[in-house]
Amino acid sequence: MHVFVHGGYWQALSKKESFFAAPGTLAQGIAFSAVDYTLAPGAALGEIVDEVISAIRFLIMQSDAYGLDPTRVVISGSSAGAHLAAMATLRLGASERPAGLMLLSGIYDLRPLVGTYINDAIGMDDKSAAALSPALCDLSGFPPSVVAWGDNETDEFKRQSLHFAELLQQAGCATDTREVAGRNHFDIVHDIASDSALGGWLARLARPKEH
Repeated sequence: MHVFVHGGYWQALSKKESFFAAPGTLAQGIAFSAVDYTLAPGAALGEIVDEVISAIRFLIMQSDAYGLDPTRVVISGSSAGAHLAAMATLRLGASERPAGLMLLSGIYDLRPLVGTYINDAIGMDDKSAAALSPALCDLSGFPPSVVAWGDNETDEFKRQSLHFAELLQQAGCATDTREVAGRNHFDIVHDIASDSALGGWLARLARPKEH
């Protein structure tokens, strides 16, 4: 199963805009689920992370009912969704963690956002921003991951992605980094359900085992 977590700086978009990835995913024999969550300021960021964790746990618990393999769950997320996918994974138990993650143009250290307009709806202070930053967590045991961004991306998103990938590698986690040519912050996500390199990696982890 491919589980997608949408972006929107935790305060925009929904699962309704996420189903673009469903046809390509289903065509490869992989189930697809788009996770919704309460948008800020309707929920604090810690509560949003908890909602994503609950959604992942629910999907895993329902895997037998849908004929799915709970050991072949792959999570992808874009921008704020990449942050949520990473943070939720870190707070899941070892037996609950996905088979792999695809993190696209993510935000892994939230502290630079505290003094920006983006934080108006989120309301983080330095302490809560640090506590909710995957880059500042213990990354040991993090699943195999692709950390990717478009070559037409802002320097800060590139820096954050490279830094987080380096931290994962230093923690001994299998990590692949990719700068995708011709893609930017908003359209790189369309590669996850295509025959691109990103789509192929995701499919290999999530595709049902042959018997």
